This record gives sequence, structure tokens and C-alpha cells, in this order.
Amino acid sequence: MGTESAEPNQEEPCFYRGRPKHSPEEEARLERQHFWKIINAFRYYRTHFEERLKRCERHFLSLPRRHQQLLSGFLDKLAEIRRCMECNHEVLQAIVHSCTHMFENMEYDEDENMRRAGPSSTFDMDKLKSTIKQFVRDWSETGKGERDSCYAPIIREIQIQFPPEKRDVSEVKVLVPGAGLGRLAWEIASLGYSCQGNEWSFFMLFCSNFVLNRCEKENCLTLYPWIHQFSNNKLSGDQMRAVTFPDVNPQSLPLDSDFSMTAGDFLEVYTDPNTWDCVATCFFIDTAHNVLDYIDTIWNILKPGGVWINLGPLLYHFENMANELSIELSYEEIKGTILKCGFQLEAERESVLSTYTENERSMLKYLYDCVFFVVRKPAALISNSQNCKGGELKAPMT
Repeated sequence: MGTESAEPNQEEPCFYRGRPKHSPEEEARLERQHFWKIINAFRYYRTHFEERLKRCERHFLSLPRRHQQLLSGFLDKLAEIRRCMECNHEVLQAIVHSCTHMFENMEYDEDENMRRAGPSSTFDMDKLKSTIKQFVRDWSETGKGERDSCYAPIIREIQIQFPPEKRDVSEVKVLVPGAGLGRLAWEIASLGYSCQGNEWSFFMLFCSNFVLNRCEKENCLTLYPWIHQFSNNKLSGDQMRAVTFPDVNPQSLPLDSDFSMTAGDFLEVYTDPNTWDCVATCFFIDTAHNVLDYIDTIWNILKPGGVWINLGPLLYHFENMANELSIELSYEEIKGTILKCGFQLEAERESVLSTYTENERSMLKYLYDCVFFVVRKPAALISNSQNCKGGELKAPMT
């Protein structure tokens, strides 16, 4: 980068881990720019999807007259999908309406150039449509089966490790990195534990802020999460079925509950050592550029005697992204590293079946064969053990 390699056949790496560091002023400008880019995606949703529907109409009208007659209800179906899209649009606009004031330590004032939605990237629109399906997973009755498969084992393990009948669970501090729309963290807090969720994505943060702070009644809002799926539908109506949310009142936590959500990169936000009794990760560790960084951080922030509970697959998010560092390890390699770091393995299941934002009526489904493990940071650390110290994995003593 900037200089040529002395060996013409040797590729020069150009890996990045997140954004390069800038001055505080430039960081603030880039953060504000990214914030409004995501707001723009929410605002552009209607225009984006309207273009998709118009393309469907053009293709249908290009068919021979006889074929159009055989599909006499096709345009009516598109009209119904358009109505569903308008409902989604209204919810998305409600979500972004008060986002400029959602952070305690940052205001993203809007200027005139940002009030009108412009074209958004395909990547951002795909992320937005994926986020709509997160409401199904986290806050609808439809998503209960999915939550039972991946959230329930973690919650049960927390109750085993920190039984409410034996201690004051309000003093047990649980961290949920990659909290998404916040349901797992909310469920843990509803049991009386002190729980904090952490999330990096503005898509998720906007939506979690809305559902946790603006929704006060059960099933008060409706989304149509499957209208973007034009393939693998058995019945036409499957594409247009509604999902109501939230299935519980997010405001129903006891007044003395200790529940919060933080925004930011997990590795940068959580640096204070010996702080958390439990770290619970669900479909999270494969979001790392380098999963060993996550292991180091979890070791550092856990109190001696604290536990790390994990459930999820290894679908590495940066695997096929150009110019992004991505270390793809097998579970065998990850487990070996965790043990070398000094963690003690207490429980393990190498086959926990779970879906992720599944469309249960689709002709195409993905089933993850997840791993579940519980490891403990020893209460008494031995100075010559292979512990994670100073962000490094110490080699075995000989």
C-alpha cells in the first residue's frame, strides 16, 4: 500500500480491522456521516421497494396476452404487496423519527441536505430488510420457537450458574454482546439479573431503541417481513402474511430492574478488567474479524470465577469481504485456544439445532447445527498458567 513489492508475484496484503483511526473531530464527522447513511436507508425503503414492484409489473405486462389472462390475479397480488410495503414504511419512519436523541452522549443534528432520502446501496437495503425480520425473531409470537432453541439454553444456564434461591441475582452482572434488538438481554433482566446488551449496528440500535423505549402495548404494531421474498413461496398469501409485535410489553420490567443497552464496538467499549460475572454470547463470535480478540476481551472483562456462555454457529461475517481481515477457525481450533487461554470447560454440546430469522413457510430453510459451551475463568489465577494477559495468549511454561 503506497509502495510496490520487490517480488512481482507476491500479493501485498491490504487488511483492515474496522475503520482506520482519525482525529477526534474526523471520527465524529465520520460517525455522523454513517449515522445519517443508515437513516437514509430507512427513509429510502419505500422508493427502493416501489422500484422492485414496478419491475414486476413491467415484466408481467411484457408477457403474451394469453399468459396474462392465465395469471388474472397477478396485478392484484402486487397491489396487495404494495399495501403491505406502505405499512412497513410507516413503521420504519416511526423508528427513525426520534433517533437523533437516542444517545445520551451524542446528538446527530439534521441539516437540510439530510431531510430528503436519496438512493441507498443494495447492501444497506438488504441489511434493512434483514433487520425487519429481526422483529420476528426477537419480539413476535411467531419467533418464540426460534428463541426457545437458542435463547432458552443460555437463560437456563445463567439460572444454574447463579441460582436465584441462593443469591441476590440483582448483584449478578451479565453482559450480552451482539444483543441485536435486545430480547435476550431483556429476558435476562426480567429474571432480576443486572444485564447490559451491547450492539454495534445502527440498524439494530435504531430498532431496539424503538421497541424498548417506544412500544408500550403488546402487539400494537404490524410488519410484513416476507414481502421481499419473491422466490420459494408455496402460497401467494405466504408472502403477505402479517406479524404483530411486541408479543410482550417491553416496559413491563420491574421498576428496580437494572437493564441497559450500549452502542459501540465490543472490543473498544469493554476494556475494564474483572467487571462482569457472566458474558452471554448468542450467534455472536463469528462476527469477529479475529475471534481471538473476542476471547482475549471476554477473559479480561470477566471477574475471576465468572462464566462465559456461548451458543451459535461459525458463519464468519467478513469471510468474503474484500480488504477485510477475516480469520476463519474451526470450532476445534477455537476450543483449543479458549482452553490455552486458561478457561475451564464446564459444559459442552456440539449439536444444538437452531434457525435464524427463519421464514417457516418458505420452500428454502437454513438450519444451523450450533455449538453450546460454558467456560469459567478460574477464581484463583495461577501466575504461570496460560492466561490471557495484556491482550496476548501466553505460551505454556516449560
